[in-house]
Amino acid sequence: MIEVKNLVRTFNSGDRTIKPVNDVSFELEQGTLASIVGKSGSGKSTLLSLLGALDKPTSGDVLVNGVSLAGMPDSKLTEYRRRDIGFVFQQFNLIPNLSAVDNVMLPMEFAGVRKAARLERARELLEQVQLDPDKHVRRINRLSGGEQQRVAIARALANSPKLILADEPTGNLDEQTGEHIIELLSSLSRDHNTTILVVTHDRSLANKTDRRFRLQQGRLTEEAASSRVAAGSPA
Repeated sequence: MIEVKNLVRTFNSGDRTIKPVNDVSFELEQGTLASIVGKSGSGKSTLLSLLGALDKPTSGDVLVNGVSLAGMPDSKLTEYRRRDIGFVFQQFNLIPNLSAVDNVMLPMEFAGVRKAARLERARELLEQVQLDPDKHVRRINRLSGGEQQRVAIARALANSPKLILADEPTGNLDEQTGEHIIELLSSLSRDHNTTILVVTHDRSLANKTDRRFRLQQGRLTEEAASSRVAAGSPA
């Protein structure tokens, strides 16, 4: 379970204090697919950075399965990011001169997983995200945008994280490819029992998540339950 308690992040700009995240609280059960929508500048990326321990809050706390991030030393936060968090970015952030399978293996190498085990799991994950087997050994710069995003999602799953944070995962994709990525994220949250939180401008993506939040001027509100929940999916 992910618990966010009274999270605040402030920045000073001249004589002004800006609060892109202002007293945000919510909980997500394991295996939930959730989304946060909001206009540019509403604080979505700042909130994602706080949840991923890429930034530290001014006050408040984030707990992952009861473990508090507040006050955790940097060495432990690095371990948390490596072990418990997977990131998916709009720009993919893959290494272009490496193959798809090598990109997926990389987080496992940092985690100290043996090479044979890394290779086996990377291949399994690429199959799960439905990347054609003949493209597993292709360099990233020879894959389409949709294929690169599938590799990025497989990489995010590499170390079996408790939480995947996805920042505009369909932002650089055409509508049809974006739909496929939405379906993929939905199935992965169920199949892996992984909590996935998506920041997006894409209303069609948000409408297909278990829970949907809106961030406006740093404050978070929850919108009505989606059809995925109403149809009997776990929330």
